[in-house]
Amino acid sequence: MKGLHIVAFLLLVIGGLNWLLVGLFGWEVGELFGGQAALISRVIYLLVGLAAIYLIATHKSNCKACGSPAAPTM
Repeated sequence: MKGLHIVAFLLLVIGGLNWLLVGLFGWEVGELFGGQAALISRVIYLLVGLAAIYLIATHKSNCKACGSPAAPTM
């Protein structure tokens, strides 16, 4: 499971950096692969989205700060 967590985290970082580039420069990484209509771009976007869902669902069990008994609650 640690390997899956690392891959999901890396995909989430890639997605975040892509949005940073879109916000700052109006340029997205998906354009390198033929734009949003290209199959490879859609697969990359799908993987980034699935990684986000996976990390949302498993964050508490994988996060040392959230899983520890001394963690503050909201």
